[in-house]
Amino acid sequence: MSEKKDSEVRMPHKRLTTTQRRRNLEAADWIFRNGEAGRSSADEAEFQQWLDRDPENIRAYEAARRLMGEARMAIESDPALRDLRIKPRSAAKPILGSLLALFAAGTLFLLFDGPMRLQADRISGTGEMPVVALEDGSSVQLNASSAIAHDFDATRRTVRLLRGQAFFEVARDPDRPFTVEAGDVRVTALGTAFDVRLGSNETDVTVTHNAVLVEFADHADDALRLQEGEQAGYDHTSRARTVGPADGMLALAWRRGQLVVDNAPLSYVVEEMSRHFSGRIVIAGSELARRRVSGTMTVSDTDAALAFLEHALGVQTTRLGPVIVIRD
Repeated sequence: MSEKKDSEVRMPHKRLTTTQRRRNLEAADWIFRNGEAGRSSADEAEFQQWLDRDPENIRAYEAARRLMGEARMAIESDPALRDLRIKPRSAAKPILGSLLALFAAGTLFLLFDGPMRLQADRISGTGEMPVVALEDGSSVQLNASSAIAHDFDATRRTVRLLRGQAFFEVARDPDRPFTVEAGDVRVTALGTAFDVRLGSNETDVTVTHNAVLVEFADHADDALRLQEGEQAGYDHTSRARTVGPADGMLALAWRRGQLVVDNAPLSYVVEEMSRHFSGRIVIAGSELARRRVSGTMTVSDTDAALAFLEHALGVQTTRLGPVIVIRD
């Protein structure tokens, strides 16, 4: 395994278990439910029962409330949101005002990636590709806009790729298998290094050193042993599996901020560009989204990537604030 880089980021000592993540999501749900108008005594009793069930529920609720507070602070600091007014024609004005504030805070909670923050142990932002040191000596590099959660104990090491892409260099420990779960795909390390990408349409696994065992939710008894220099793909819709050779340098070009594609659909390219863009990139039309493109582009530089697409496909790009529209 390569030496750890000076830029690596260490995980916090406290990590989330599956139970803690479920509790956090329940707490976020209670935040929204408690903000609704017309709550009954039965609702209040149910909430109190949930709090009394476990002291950790109280802590989770307070943490979720702090996150919501950050959203409300953002509203207060934004003149456009702060000065927004509703002028109802009835006595329902206070209720509508409260609903507006709740809706705005809830929307910002989602925009601030609140649900993912309650589940993940580590999230990378747009333009960030951090190297994370795990407690067992393994390392993970996250692509931009990616997220992982991990659970280690005396018998196993499990990392869940919740979003995006990650490259794993695994420390040897024969007594504790190292497994990565990405949607319906489960990858167990039989060697040292491999890459997992959880895309919107497909999950890809690329082995750069030794081998891995790849299992699929709907093919539990038909696991694949993937060797160094091979890549497996799993289509989320058709459940089809593909296996073929892979050039590790090209497959891991994302670690250099690049994307190398050979006859890939434009939708795939835009998905990778979007990891590095804080707004939204929209393709005008499904036919254009299916158009194929080949070449090497720097997706970490949005302007450069757009210039490449304009030249390669003859498309036009228009910026509308935080939105980029690609059209014929």
